[in-house]
Amino acid sequence: MTERKLRMGVAGLGRAFVLMQPSLGFHPKVELVAAADPREEARARFSEEFHARTYVSVDALCDDPNVDAVYIATPHEFHAQHVIAAANRGKHVLVEKPMALSIPECQAMIEAVRRANVQLVVGHSHSFDAPIARTREMIAGGAFGALRMITALQFTDFLYRPRRHEELAAESGGVVLNQAPHHIDIARLLGGGMVKSVRALSGAWDSKRPVEGAYSALLSFENGAFATLTYSGYAHFDSDELAGWIAESGYPKNPEVYGAARSLLRGAATQDEELALKNARNYGGGESPISKVADSASRFHQHFGLVIASCESADLRPGPKGVTTYADDTRRFEPVPGPEIPRSEVVDEFHAAIFSGKPPLHSGEWSLATMEVCFAIRESAREGREIRLKHQVPVKSAS
Repeated sequence: MTERKLRMGVAGLGRAFVLMQPSLGFHPKVELVAAADPREEARARFSEEFHARTYVSVDALCDDPNVDAVYIATPHEFHAQHVIAAANRGKHVLVEKPMALSIPECQAMIEAVRRANVQLVVGHSHSFDAPIARTREMIAGGAFGALRMITALQFTDFLYRPRRHEELAAESGGVVLNQAPHHIDIARLLGGGMVKSVRALSGAWDSKRPVEGAYSALLSFENGAFATLTYSGYAHFDSDELAGWIAESGYPKNPEVYGAARSLLRGAATQDEELALKNARNYGGGESPISKVADSASRFHQHFGLVIASCESADLRPGPKGVTTYADDTRRFEPVPGPEIPRSEVVDEFHAAIFSGKPPLHSGEWSLATMEVCFAIRESAREGREIRLKHQVPVKSAS
């Protein structure tokens, strides 16, 4: 029996859509039928590539009766507004991380989808990655004893990729609100979900880009486990070196190309020039999205740097090719077959929630809990104290 296709509209044809297009465009369960973006060149390309309708505004997209669901990939500050607009028109919603920029906004989004009886999934985050999911299964299976500690480390060039001026403002949250949701989703999935408290420090070390570019956080869980998460986006050490030079995207990386992000940015003397560089990386700006067909043989799983889950009798290390178990007397590697379509797990979870009635793991409630940890990292770093949490939810068991 052929599964029903989800007729998807896209709100925002920026960088996030470039990264999600291989999944949404090639996944057999999805048909891209409409999009909204203020840029004419992006709308023209989408219309030509997908033979689909385009709109200038998100409201007009949400009014389209042939759209079943909307993928919200607009700037972070508009996530709540656009999710609520879609839900109010009876559309299911897939929204990019971060879910929103405050707890009240997250709560308003959850209430809107409940009231409309539609589904909300937040992603992509790297807790969708198959090796992370397999590690969670191994922990839950109990063969290695209880999980005691999680260690996660990621060093990237994030802060020196072209940015809008708003992304570099202090209130934007920098890597704490943009990248920490990946780290926290992974830690919460492996650790059971229920973070009890957070103690953290963060750094903003470049006066020309005065936003948080690094953090270290200690998370304690209700079950006694704890996690240490460290991230730097200052474009020096690259933790893909620890993944065999497989990039976060799952594709091989050339280690000889060092300093490319900073080098490119030096050519942008003004905010307008940097914005032009950013637009060039967006859909319709000239950069081609990754092809699902052409290079599937060289693609591995996406990842988010070094992750080690320490159980009582083994350390488990998920990576782009599978999971390595370091037990008392043996070391064993379990390969996880590579994805045919990047980020297909996101679409599968969303589709199952809508058409099979399977509650999604990455629901609004789950993602509010993740954002609570993000906000606690900022609060702890600013106030120099431990922050207790109150909006956490456990990992849903597989059904």
